[in-house]
Amino acid sequence: MARCSEEVRVADWLASGVVPLTGRADGPPLVPPGHAATTARELAGRIAEATGGRVRVDGPALLGERAAFTGHTRNGRSSPGGAARLLPTADGWAAASCARPDDPLLYGALIEREIDGDPWSAIAGWLAEHTGEELAERAELLGLPAAPIRPTPPAALLTELSTALPTWPPRDVRGLRVVDFSALWAGPLCAQLLGLAGAEIVKVETADRPDGARRGHPGFYRLLHGGHRAVAVDPSTADGRSALAALVRSADIVIEASRPRALRGFGIDAEAEVARGATWISITAAGRTSNRVGFGDDVAAAAGLVATDDDGGPLFVGDAIADPLTGLTAAACALTSPSTGVLWDVPMAGVIAATLDGTPSRPAPAGAAPPRHRPLGPPAPDHGADPLIALGIGHPC
Repeated sequence: MARCSEEVRVADWLASGVVPLTGRADGPPLVPPGHAATTARELAGRIAEATGGRVRVDGPALLGERAAFTGHTRNGRSSPGGAARLLPTADGWAAASCARPDDPLLYGALIEREIDGDPWSAIAGWLAEHTGEELAERAELLGLPAAPIRPTPPAALLTELSTALPTWPPRDVRGLRVVDFSALWAGPLCAQLLGLAGAEIVKVETADRPDGARRGHPGFYRLLHGGHRAVAVDPSTADGRSALAALVRSADIVIEASRPRALRGFGIDAEAEVARGATWISITAAGRTSNRVGFGDDVAAAAGLVATDDDGGPLFVGDAIADPLTGLTAAACALTSPSTGVLWDVPMAGVIAATLDGTPSRPAPAGAAPPRHRPLGPPAPDHGADPLIALGIGHPC
C-alpha cells in the first residue's frame, strides 16, 4: 500500500475509533504510529471495487469495532480487554497474552514453576531475567502467545494486492461456498465480508470445542456470524475426519487460522485443495513456516505497532488491532484471487509490519471518533446448528 501524507495518516486514525483506545488510562489519547488506519481504508475500497459496490464498509472503523460493543478503553501496558500485557525483558520489551484456559499452565512451563492465582507477577519476574530471544524460542516451543517487540518483515501480500487487481479480474463470490475453520476475529471478519458479498458461509467447529468468541460479547459475535451456517464435527473419529474432508472438498474458499499442522493432523492437505482449484486463506501469527502462536494484541505489539508518550516505554495501540486489519486483508485476497487455485499466506505480524513507516505516535488533536459498530444483522447460529447432511455432505456425523 502506498505511503500517505501525515495529514491523511492522522485523519484516518482520528476517524477509526482506535485513538481513544490508545494511551494510558490516566493520560490523553494518542495517535498511533504508522498508517494501519489508512491501509484499512484502502482495503475496504478494494473490497467495494471487487464486489461492484455491494460491500461497502468503513475500513478504519472496523479496527475499533469490538470495543464499541465491550466498552473497553485504553489501558497503557495492559490491552483494552485485559488479556495481554507489555512487560520488560532483560534486553527490551515483550508482549504476552494470557487468555486461554490452558495459558497459566503453559506459562508455568515457561518459568519452570507452578503458577497459582494471578499469573502476571510470576511472568514479569521471569521476563525481567531473560532475553527476548529466550522468550521467542521457548514460547514457540510451548505454543504460548508471547514474543519480544522487535522489527518484523512486512508481508509482501499487501504490495501484491496493489498489483493483483489490474492483472486478476475481481472474483464474484456470489453462490460460492466458504468453509470457515477460524475463530475469534480475523478469520470470521473475512468470512463475514465474503458473506456480505453473496457467498455461503459454513462455520466449522469441533464437537467439544466451540469458538471461544462465543463466550465474548453476544452482539459482536452476532455481527460477525449472523446468517451463517454452523456445523460441529469430531475429527478424533474416522467418520468425523471423512465428513470433514468431504466438507473441505465442497468448498470454493477455505479460511483457517491455525498452524498448518493442525488441519494436517485431521488429514486435510491445503496444497492438495489448492491444486483442485480452491482458494485457501491461511491466517497465522507469523506465517505458515512459523510455529508461533499469537492473538491480535500481542502480535500487533510484538511487530512494532506500539505507542509511546513522554514517560517512554511501549503502550498498546487499539484493541487486538492485528485481527481486523488481517481480516480485511484476507477478504481482499479472496476477492482478487484468480480462477485457478491459490494459497494466500496471511501472517498477522507481517500485515501489521507493512503499515509501519517510521512515523511516530503523537498526542491526539481534538475530534477523534469513538469506537462504533455496524448495525446487527440476522442472529448467529448455535454451535453445530446445521447437520452436515443438510450441506450435501454424505455422512451426518
